[in-house]
Amino acid sequence: MTTIDWDSAADSFDEEPDHGLLDPVVRHAWAQRLESWLPGERSEVLDLGCGTGSLALLVAGQGHRVTAVDRSPRMVEQARAKLAGTGTAVFTGDAARPPVGNQRFDVIMARHVVWLLPDPAAALRHWFTLLRPGGRLILVEGVWGGIGLSAERLTGLLSELTERIHHERLSDDPNLWGKRVEDERYALVARAQPPHRHTEVVDVHLILRRGPEVLLARRAGTGYADGLFNGPSGHVEDGEDVREAMIREAAEEIGVELGPDELRVALVMQHRGPGGRPRTGWFFEAEYDPGREPYNREPEKCSELAWFPLDALPDDIVAYCRAGLDGYRAGEHFLIHWHEDGDTVAYQPHGVRRAVPLPAGGAGTGAVHHIELWVPDLAVAERGWGWLLGELGHAPYQRWEHGRSWRRGDSYVVVEQSPDLTPGPHDRHRPGLNHLAFHVRDRATLDGLVARAPEHGWRPLFEDRYPHAGGDGHIAAYLEDAAGYEVELVAGVRQARPAPEEPAPYTDVWEWRRDRAY
Repeated sequence: MTTIDWDSAADSFDEEPDHGLLDPVVRHAWAQRLESWLPGERSEVLDLGCGTGSLALLVAGQGHRVTAVDRSPRMVEQARAKLAGTGTAVFTGDAARPPVGNQRFDVIMARHVVWLLPDPAAALRHWFTLLRPGGRLILVEGVWGGIGLSAERLTGLLSELTERIHHERLSDDPNLWGKRVEDERYALVARAQPPHRHTEVVDVHLILRRGPEVLLARRAGTGYADGLFNGPSGHVEDGEDVREAMIREAAEEIGVELGPDELRVALVMQHRGPGGRPRTGWFFEAEYDPGREPYNREPEKCSELAWFPLDALPDDIVAYCRAGLDGYRAGEHFLIHWHEDGDTVAYQPHGVRRAVPLPAGGAGTGAVHHIELWVPDLAVAERGWGWLLGELGHAPYQRWEHGRSWRRGDSYVVVEQSPDLTPGPHDRHRPGLNHLAFHVRDRATLDGLVARAPEHGWRPLFEDRYPHAGGDGHIAAYLEDAAGYEVELVAGVRQARPAPEEPAPYTDVWEWRRDRAY
């Protein structure tokens, strides 16, 4: 801040070319700039620190209604004389708190004023309260001989109040100053719009799996996508994390009380509906529990619940939901699903697919890509393997004339009746594949799978040793299908093998198995 006796300076103030604008070239240069900064229609303009009123005179001459304020009585006296007949009101007062009462303006302008104020930030905040919505603040400032206010500093102050700030460099136009200048001179035009931080609604979606099937709900009476199927879903509320929101929505919509450990993140998708704003959806996977049968708990919003195979989803489904389920089935983890404004909310079977997969981080080198089994009878294998892999959380993936596949995460299992298959049965005793082993969540899940396996073409092996056919410290079941393929279903984590000098139950069981006819 610099203290200047503006009353003493008033008589010589207009001698500076950019103050008095007596030179036609300088006056024309400022008139052009003002015309580009001011609204095209007649506006209410407040000129703060107006000095002798030279800029206010140009503004009034362009058809605007001007109110001018300066703290120097002598400056105000000269401004009133200069502006006589223009309808301009000129007041004596502090630019930081101009004496305008409750009046609001379309434009506030100040030239070489902010740098003199003791608290520029407070003055700017007050000036924004005097602007009408959408109004603009025009500030001409600079740095001269090391004093003044840089554009970077002033932009930083304005950024707390608005994000719409236009910067114009004025140093390069000598016509504005009546001479060439080397210092920093600029104008900032800021709009009276508060800073906007991008925010998005966060959705949660439940993929409730019953083997190869998922649960869908038909919307009704909501005003959005009514008549279409959608997964159980909803918005995250204030104070919730996404997992808490999913647990709450599942209980509210389908009456299923899920525990946090039952939810697994399936994928995350950023979505934009037709003509809408972006939102982010978290899709969670959970397994169906026969002891907690889902039911329609919100009949005013849902007309029915129904199970559908993942590879035969209905066409009358919300496109957002369908994109998430298709991505889940394909093993994707991150998607962008961006509708064009002309798209429909409903899935279109032959429409343009909007989902764009995003690759996940981390090196994939060394991970299992897929396992392929050649089978003698595709139909039989599809029934048996389809049931088992579905129960284990694998989603139907590919389907072609000679094969099928099921995917979980980044890996998938293929069964194929290849035309190149060599005749003869599968013999796991020969060199090659002996069996596949899969994790099972717990002993209760394992018991359920073993009990239902015979209905789907699998026969239990080593029933008299169940569930410890793999050793006393190992809970597992062994199943064989009609073609002789064996799977091991492991509940929990296999214990490390004992040291050689101790009994080796896992080795013993292999000796025992080898001696049996199986």
